[in-house]
Amino acid sequence: MALLRRLAVNAPRNVRVLSSAPSPRDDLDLNFNSPKDAFKSKKTSELVRAYFVYQICSVNWIVENNAMLMRRLRQVVGQRLFEIIMKATFYGQFVAGEDQNTIRPTIDRLHSFGVKSILDYSVEEDISQEEAEKREVSASISESGDKQEEGQLKQYHVEQRFADRRYKVTSARTYFYLNEASCEKNMEAFLKSIDAVAGVTKSTGLMAVKLTALGRPQLLLQLSEVIMKARNYMQQIGGGTGNVLTHHKTIEDFQRYFGSHSNKPEVQEFMKKITSDKEGIVHLFPWSNILDKDMGLSDSFRVPDPKTGQMRRLISQISPKEEEMFRNMLRRLNHIIQAANEVDVRIMIDAEQTYFQPAISRICLEMMRRYNKDKFLVFNTYQTYLKNTYNEIVTDLEQAQRQNFYWGAKLVRGAYIEQERARAAAMGYEDPTCENIEATTTSFHKCLKEILSRAEQKGRLGIMVASHNEDTVRYAIQLMKEHNIKPDDKVVCFGQLLGMCDHITFPLGQAGYSAYKYVPYGPVLEVLPYLSRRANENRGFLVKIKKEKSLLLKEIARRIFTGQIFYKPNGKYTPV
Repeated sequence: MALLRRLAVNAPRNVRVLSSAPSPRDDLDLNFNSPKDAFKSKKTSELVRAYFVYQICSVNWIVENNAMLMRRLRQVVGQRLFEIIMKATFYGQFVAGEDQNTIRPTIDRLHSFGVKSILDYSVEEDISQEEAEKREVSASISESGDKQEEGQLKQYHVEQRFADRRYKVTSARTYFYLNEASCEKNMEAFLKSIDAVAGVTKSTGLMAVKLTALGRPQLLLQLSEVIMKARNYMQQIGGGTGNVLTHHKTIEDFQRYFGSHSNKPEVQEFMKKITSDKEGIVHLFPWSNILDKDMGLSDSFRVPDPKTGQMRRLISQISPKEEEMFRNMLRRLNHIIQAANEVDVRIMIDAEQTYFQPAISRICLEMMRRYNKDKFLVFNTYQTYLKNTYNEIVTDLEQAQRQNFYWGAKLVRGAYIEQERARAAAMGYEDPTCENIEATTTSFHKCLKEILSRAEQKGRLGIMVASHNEDTVRYAIQLMKEHNIKPDDKVVCFGQLLGMCDHITFPLGQAGYSAYKYVPYGPVLEVLPYLSRRANENRGFLVKIKKEKSLLLKEIARRIFTGQIFYKPNGKYTPV
């Protein structure tokens, strides 16, 4: 049934269907300089459109005022003609279509040239900064208020100046909590996307999910603060820094540390609930029970005071109504993953801001533990512009090995770096980001090297290299060769955005590597915020666009001079 296993579907269950003729495989030019290989999936009219769009994206004034210009154009020509113009230009370049039916030709053509799809329903609310801030502040504070408490970590509390999470973010969609009904609506949209993925990607597709779409941000903030306080607590007990698991402490170590306090019933009860194995403590708290059962959050996150043995809460008070909201968020995520599993679709949980990310990663890892026992189903995302990403990856890989589940991840540079730096400076906590682009690239490559050095876990470890950087793609291929990882081992795949970096994606797919396009879709007017961001992001990639524009011109010229101006793409490739 499915051609993509292990990384995208997993091998053991199904028999691979062999085509009557072997799929062609091209030689890969690692310099990515072949216009013919890059654009053999495109009509000449599509090459002209791409060049035109990239040219416009190179004009700063147009990009900076793109939202206003689109609004004015719509007012002048009317909605119908506006949609026709957009489909012939920006929308046609970066968006696959309006719905499951209209995106099928794009998905099928990608597939026929060796490229698979990650579908993303890119409809967004177009709300004002004032409305965004109002919603975010309201949804980030508990009913009992945001009281100053001892040991409070200010990073994990809302700040009015940065409540509009779209601030300085060009490449990530943002959800703002309105109410529980809006989260249900978002869940239904994700479920429809799963149906679309299943219907058009031939069991090779993935779907992206953002956890902030499914619940109240206050809960992610509080859970993230708990996780970081637990790390500080372990540092107090055992010294060192990092995740609880990295300390490799045992229950016996705790008993010795607490001394006579270990005999207190509440301390014994706490130690009884610690998640551990023969190698030591994995988690201070029984996360599987917290996420699976109706355990009260306020009562679950309590630790013994090392001096008095008295139990103290690591989480600020959560009301019964907010507890129910937390259960609703988990129910929605479970529903999405279960629905995806039934139709052979993989779920990729996106990374978000650092003040949400500890909670998002913890929930994601627990979903992996639950659903990735026999195959890849849930993937996490790691942003390598963060200084601590390498340590997080090492810890998560160890947890996957010790708890015996498939570890799947998308590795990206990240979307929130300017916002993170500004917020840290304004609120007075340590900047969590790498100091410059070079440091971020070093971090990306270090993480990639660590992951692929564990090639002995082949089959239980999968990584998507989501990068538009040619050097990073070349480095990944070099590491694959060093560790004897073949393209069809389905350990490594590559991903780029639809309408961008075709000179990387298509040569990879046509050479037999596992390659993906991140494919947005949705009605024209409702994806305008996405298109606005794409224009801004392209401006940030002027050097890359310069090369891509050059390749486009060379291919257009080649077709004109060889009489192939009416070339019709007809792919015979089969994706890995």
